[in-house]
Amino acid sequence: MDRQETLLQYFKEHDGCAPSSELSKHQKMANSPFQFLRGSAPLMYRDLASHIITLPEPLENIPLTTIMGDCHTSNFGFLSEEGSHGETVVFTPNDFDDACFGHASWDLFRFLVSLPLAHAEAAQMQAESDCEKLKAKPLADEQQIYSAQQAFLSAYIETCQRSLEKKNDSQTALTEFSKGHILHKRWQKALTRVVGGEAFMTKSTLAKEVDLVQWRFKQNPEKFIPLPDNIYENLYMQFRPFMDDEILDIVMRHNAGTGSNNLGRYYVLVGPSQPHDAAKTHIVEIKQQREAAPIKYFPKVSVNNRLSAAHLTVNCQRKMQRRPDLILDDAIWQDKHWLLRSRHHARVGIDSEHFMLGKRAAEKGGVIQYALSCGEALALAHMRGDRRSIDFQKAVVACLPNQLKSLIRTANNYVGQVINDLLIMKNLMEDPNS
Repeated sequence: MDRQETLLQYFKEHDGCAPSSELSKHQKMANSPFQFLRGSAPLMYRDLASHIITLPEPLENIPLTTIMGDCHTSNFGFLSEEGSHGETVVFTPNDFDDACFGHASWDLFRFLVSLPLAHAEAAQMQAESDCEKLKAKPLADEQQIYSAQQAFLSAYIETCQRSLEKKNDSQTALTEFSKGHILHKRWQKALTRVVGGEAFMTKSTLAKEVDLVQWRFKQNPEKFIPLPDNIYENLYMQFRPFMDDEILDIVMRHNAGTGSNNLGRYYVLVGPSQPHDAAKTHIVEIKQQREAAPIKYFPKVSVNNRLSAAHLTVNCQRKMQRRPDLILDDAIWQDKHWLLRSRHHARVGIDSEHFMLGKRAAEKGGVIQYALSCGEALALAHMRGDRRSIDFQKAVVACLPNQLKSLIRTANNYVGQVINDLLIMKNLMEDPNS
């Protein structure tokens, strides 16, 4: 089977149709190779299963753990622990939609692939921009990207080594960043958005999505669709028992995410009915959950992955987070599995341009700083998969250092495959019969 036939079959299996310019998910994926990677996580696992990708065999000796499944540079960021009401802001993995039990090397490999693609996306954004200020910013070079890949793996190993030396544990998290760090400004931004922060009433997730006078979601046709009364009532009756307070409003959320762009999603405004209190009010997401990306192609990797998709996500997220969201649950509604979780007030994401463009990124080692932080945060999350022992850390320290060059080389070879896959996808979108 040639690659075009493989991709055509893949898209029909996972998205229900051939690549189409009418599907918003495919529109997003067509914007850049990085967006293609983000929207096609199962494809990487298909390529692993069919040996298009061959990872160093010794990495399989590392015990299975809870993994992100869709690990890339934009699935890390700042959030308030324990969901909306947490006071501590941490830098951590922030997307668990494809979380499952699997090989840590899958997350490591996917992140390594994403670094050059994020670099290319930042360069593309700069080239296509009409903003002279953006065009004038220095861009990290290819040697820095390779150094960032090395730094990411080194930080991952070092974090596991520190665990063996009892210098960190399951309660360790990244909570502070110095002024010279690439993430300092975004950390400061997140701190202002927690409850009681100076920007809570203007820049928090709650403030941006909700009319705090009417206590309803803002009218925003690009994001929110009002619900017919019968569906609203059905949702209310089904999900009210999961909430910690009264349901004030419910809307359908659309055009969100990339890989999960075509799945059902609702936002629920939860808080005291009278008197209203912003500090006690938050948003809960109810999201249709699909099978985690690795499972279709590695169905026997772990018996734990036989849980329903939403329940598996809940279990893995609870293990990987230091202090899990206060509302984190799963339910069956309309014969589908749904994930319930808090929308963090202080959520601040990281896009490619944030660590690839600018003097701090390109001239002061910022892109390497970012990779180091991601490596540490990912190791901490993986280590929490088993809080009973340090067997995982021992295996990482014994095995991974000898496989660094091979793993990076394999990842960089796959970067070319992703770029080629995007070109094939675009051709299929333009001419489905090609």
